[in-house]
Amino acid sequence: MSLANYFTISRILISPAFPLVYLEYEWLGISIKFLPYIMLTLFCLCEFSDLIDGIIARKRNQVSDLGKILDPMADSITRISLFLTFTQGFIGLPLMLVLVFLYRDFIISTLRTLCALRGVALAARFSGKVKAVVQACALFLIMFLMIPYTMGILSLETFRQVCLAAVSITAIYTIISAGDYLYANRVYVKKALSSIA
Repeated sequence: MSLANYFTISRILISPAFPLVYLEYEWLGISIKFLPYIMLTLFCLCEFSDLIDGIIARKRNQVSDLGKILDPMADSITRISLFLTFTQGFIGLPLMLVLVFLYRDFIISTLRTLCALRGVALAARFSGKVKAVVQACALFLIMFLMIPYTMGILSLETFRQVCLAAVSITAIYTIISAGDYLYANRVYVKKALSSIA
């Protein structure tokens, strides 16, 4: 366990706060006008942690197989937690659309685990890094637009339409990144699957 991995784990520990704050803000005594700022603060903490753990790992030469597995897993938990959270409440994203992110990461994580058990650590692809940025931007946009919505400046219908469009584009790229990952690692994936056949 390196310092970089502790930062990675911190993102996993913060993730349950998203549905708690968003779904139970009234019970927690949080005004709906302050809700977007709290959500954005938590999200920025996660993204900052993601940035810091990468810098520390490279600067201290702490890049490890554990980190290669933990880091994308923490990203998945953080972002999928948020997307699933936003299927509820006033945002109401379609669950079937959000499941694209869940299924993609489940398939990739399973393949990574199978390969890791056979001594091969599959590193993240550039397309996967772009996917993470696209997902982060979509989530940031949703939470940023919550500000004018909760202030009564943006209508619920317009708010939902923009959120749906942003997440739809993100889902399409998520599928593309999955295809790129599978194709780039096809040799390792084929060996891993053939060994359990």
